[in-house]
Amino acid sequence: MKNLFANLKGDLFGGITAGIVALPLALAFGVSSGMGPSAGLYGAIFISFFAALFGGTNTQISGPTAPMTAVSMVVIAGIVAANDGSLEKALPAILIVFLLAGLMQIGLGLIGIGKYIRYIPYPVVSGFMTAIGVIILVTQILPSLGYYPKEDAELVSQYKPMAEEIILDNILKDEAGEGILVLEDFEQTIERAGNITEEDMQKEARTLAKKEASGVIGSLKVMPRALGNINWLELMLALSTIIIIYGFKRITTTIPSALVALVVVSGVAYGFGLNYRPIEQIPSGFPIPNLGIFTEFELGAVTPYVFTALTLALLGAIDSLLTSVVADNMTKTKHQPNKELVGQGIGNSIAAVFGGIPGAGATIRTVVNINAGGKSKLSGMIAGVLLLVILLALGPVASQIPAAVLAGILVTVGIGVMDYKGLKAIPSLPKDMSLGPIKFSSEVVIMLVVLVLSSVWNLVYAVGVGLVIASLMFMKKMGDITAQHSDVKTLEKEQGWADEAGFPQSLKEEVFIKHLKGPLFFGSTSDFQQLADQIPRTASTVIIRMDRMPYMDQSGLYTLEDVLIDLKKSEINVLLVDVLKQPRYMMERVDVIPDLIPEEHIFNTFSDCLKWIEAHVKDKYTQVVEA
Repeated sequence: MKNLFANLKGDLFGGITAGIVALPLALAFGVSSGMGPSAGLYGAIFISFFAALFGGTNTQISGPTAPMTAVSMVVIAGIVAANDGSLEKALPAILIVFLLAGLMQIGLGLIGIGKYIRYIPYPVVSGFMTAIGVIILVTQILPSLGYYPKEDAELVSQYKPMAEEIILDNILKDEAGEGILVLEDFEQTIERAGNITEEDMQKEARTLAKKEASGVIGSLKVMPRALGNINWLELMLALSTIIIIYGFKRITTTIPSALVALVVVSGVAYGFGLNYRPIEQIPSGFPIPNLGIFTEFELGAVTPYVFTALTLALLGAIDSLLTSVVADNMTKTKHQPNKELVGQGIGNSIAAVFGGIPGAGATIRTVVNINAGGKSKLSGMIAGVLLLVILLALGPVASQIPAAVLAGILVTVGIGVMDYKGLKAIPSLPKDMSLGPIKFSSEVVIMLVVLVLSSVWNLVYAVGVGLVIASLMFMKKMGDITAQHSDVKTLEKEQGWADEAGFPQSLKEEVFIKHLKGPLFFGSTSDFQQLADQIPRTASTVIIRMDRMPYMDQSGLYTLEDVLIDLKKSEINVLLVDVLKQPRYMMERVDVIPDLIPEEHIFNTFSDCLKWIEAHVKDKYTQVVEA
């Protein structure tokens, strides 16, 4: 406890500064997620406090981040759509997924997975981060223009026929589940259909319009309508926010420019009584646990999102540990990765119970904390407490913030989160692969695949596809490199090894020597399969030298077995020299030894093999020539 308060003044300044920086971002990420500004604020409060208290990086400030919000947005939209477009009905299932992600993070930390996070390929991370930027940027253009698809009467009317079909389909499903659906008697169905009001159809149509206009593709689809229905006041508020954020940074970085933009633009809009659209109401008072997360738990509602929860957990782990590395470099300390994952998991779990969106270690907030003097866990805890005080004291005031201001802040976040370092490197990366005459860089391909799939398809699946492609390409490269060192040349094509100098010249037609250098594995099996073609017709014996072959995988084992079977059919004797421990074990497991190669044909040294050759192999061709 004494150490915790050893740097009280620095931690106090660091925590306050980081909390002030976090405020506008927390509100903006909450709105962007679809759960409202209060969810972002709750996430920032609880994650910041508990991740700092239990985590393994003293100076880390945690809270909602752009990547975590982007994935959360997908989860929220999917579950809300499955609950008739009602966030209230969907909330328990959403929070259970977030709680599950937090618990998974704790599990990842407890089993020691933290040290392996660094093995995720950079192109996957780069493509994902740039996609996050694209998603946030494109999806925030609509609210920056003051356009909300579900409020566009003409657009909503286009979805009325589909809304009627969905409502009727739901009635039929309900009746089928209740066992009252009878083909001959649709009285119940007709009665329920008659109770459907115009408002019910409008509500469903608005939900469909909002769903169809979500994401990058949906936003681009309705962009022409948005540009034709610009709310100029909302656009001016958003542009003013963006200009102040970038412009104020040129004056000073001591005061967070996002906070300045939030206060100035909101103050002007409210002070002059402008007819703007405010954000959703932020509840006043201390956050209350959402007990529905337990009382309304349904396994079926959560099961489809288990993989998504794992993705959130892994993404939060990567996000946090990358920030931990930045903190280490600035403070010359060393974080504890597994403890950090446990802390992040506890923070996300508690935030979920209180209705907050998930988060991770935030690089900018951590850097601000360190620069302001923060050195211990206390700074992160103070940041969380400060946000709680702001919630309790200024909740009603914060509810008057224009929605366009938060959209403007998010536009700058989207631009800033893109990985420009990775994008700039695209022209200079080596073109290490080819498709016919076209040469390309495997790392660029991985980056672009993840970028495109994340932006237009699914963030979760895109990362999985990127990891699979990266793994396959890595194995291909390693296979090619290892195969280059795994020579399979014949004695005539390469200089013989030193102990082969005394090999009888008269037996070179009868004996063929095969050298194996390096592992015999899936990347080198194609060369080894050509052994039968390399053997001259005069040879009756093949020596395979294995003293420089340390390893054989299953592909190599079965390729060797096939080659030995073919040689046996051709009545060619095969002798093995100095078989190392692992390859011998593999060959014994499938009875290559002794079924195909008897023990008497296996020698420890080449000289022992040579004695067998001289005793058992007769010179047929040299004698004929001399005669």
